[in-house]
Amino acid sequence: MRIGELSERTGTPRRMLRYYEEQGLLVPGRASNGYRDYAQGCVDRVLQIRGLLDSGLPTRVIKQVLPCIDDPAAIHISGATAETIATLERERDSMAHRIRCLLRSHEAIVGYLEAVRRDQQPSAGVPAVRYRRADSVTEAA
Repeated sequence: MRIGELSERTGTPRRMLRYYEEQGLLVPGRASNGYRDYAQGCVDRVLQIRGLLDSGLPTRVIKQVLPCIDDPAAIHISGATAETIATLERERDSMAHRIRCLLRSHEAIVGYLEAVRRDQQPSAGVPAVRYRRADSVTEAA
């Protein structure tokens, strides 16, 4: 696929895709006319790169981590400085925290939806619905 299609499919500006290429994070093929030619797998790769950038990892660390995502046996240990290791440990801990928060939010939404659905069922004289929020139990009137 051409750069425009990859841009549309990932929501990533073309200039950013070129930057990923300059940083060695994305390697497109070249068509006979010299245009970039991206494989289907580049969609997932770009989304992974964006996620890692959004989480605060610098591109130099992402470049080291990406091969591990594609093939865990391809771990590149050379050049892993104490700073890189500390950055990855912080990111791992931050991800674990966000996962816990997302799970609590998910549970709260599930509980809310269950309560709303019970409340919408036609029945007379039903007592107040209790539903569980992530941090407390709340009574609905």
